[in-house]
Amino acid sequence: MTRGREVPLREAARGVAEKLIGAGYEAYFAGGCVRDVLLGREPTDFDIATSATPEQIVAVFPRARGVGESFGVMLVREWGHTFEVATFREDGPYHDGRRPSEIHFSTAERDAQRRDFTVNGMFEHPLTGEPVDFVDGRADIAAKLIRAIGDPHARIHEDRLRMLRAVRFAARLGFAIEPATSAAVREHATELRAVSPERVGDEVRKMLEHPARLRATTLVEEHQLDRAVFGGEASIGGLPRVAALPHPSGAATVLAAWWLDRLTRDAARDDRSAPRPDASARTSAISGLRTRLVLTNHETDALRNALDVREALLAGFDGLGHAARVRCIARPGFDAALDVLMGERPADAARWRAVADRELPTRSLPEPLLDGNALVAEGMRPGPRFKVLLDLAMDAQIEGRIASLAEALQLVRAADRTG
Repeated sequence: MTRGREVPLREAARGVAEKLIGAGYEAYFAGGCVRDVLLGREPTDFDIATSATPEQIVAVFPRARGVGESFGVMLVREWGHTFEVATFREDGPYHDGRRPSEIHFSTAERDAQRRDFTVNGMFEHPLTGEPVDFVDGRADIAAKLIRAIGDPHARIHEDRLRMLRAVRFAARLGFAIEPATSAAVREHATELRAVSPERVGDEVRKMLEHPARLRATTLVEEHQLDRAVFGGEASIGGLPRVAALPHPSGAATVLAAWWLDRLTRDAARDDRSAPRPDASARTSAISGLRTRLVLTNHETDALRNALDVREALLAGFDGLGHAARVRCIARPGFDAALDVLMGERPADAARWRAVADRELPTRSLPEPLLDGNALVAEGMRPGPRFKVLLDLAMDAQIEGRIASLAEALQLVRAADRTG
């Protein structure tokens, strides 16, 4: 291959591995790309494991840079693609539930043994395409099982986030979690709270944004990992709102549906009616989820908007006048709220969406005929009255009662005189 020419991903990965092999080192494709190939899926990235040390990798690829040299991980960019190239290693003791206190460069077999699940612990020879399987990963793929490599309790002790990863892989691949691994996750579920919220949030976000989110949220609850997401006690039951969501749906929309499903479940257990959480309850829930999952400002706003607009719709969308209805449709989160409502009041949600598509397909208010500058030019002093007058003009514009700045000014002058 010619340097500088971008080539297909697999071809570039093969080229990197071939250079290492040509320099006298072992090199294999590793982890998820091997699993995906065995599942008949096209990998989106290729990791390479090798017997070469970081210094030896740099000797083969002078432009390589370290991203985890203390763990033997280097980044190599060739033919328009960047690859993680990691030295075979075995890990020393884990003291923080995330990283080993030390590592030792080792063999391919020892490197496989320190990985999380058998389906992620296989290698592939890059030149022959033959799997190199020290952990019986192919058998578990055939059986559709997520199984911890070795002792599941030890793997969880090393990194408690593996409990969520087991759920995510099981949901995404359509696999079951092997019984001993599943039991270990349940036994250690409370320890997930010791994992940093950023890492928990990243895993949960990946689950919720994937089409298999219903399976993922169900498994999270079945393994009592939901305490780290929602706080309080573990809960398990139906998730009709999550089930009804379209794909794609943002993580915030799925969180809104999941939280409401849990509220409905609690209400049914206490023989109460369907939940209508007030503003205080919504604010408290959003604050807790933001803290436990490290939601971005955008995600937090999206979650709040979906819940607030849902409440506004249930409070009487059908009874609103045309202008108020259009304003509601234009609110951020309107369509997300309808997506959530498809799992509780599907007929109403479908009808309200049809109304919105007819009355405001863009979901945006028209450019206003009147703004604050025009009011100042009229000699009016800025203040709370401005919003009243601007809203009055916008309502008239929406309803077609005015169609020009002059008509808008005439309307607000009359209102200002009588107001």
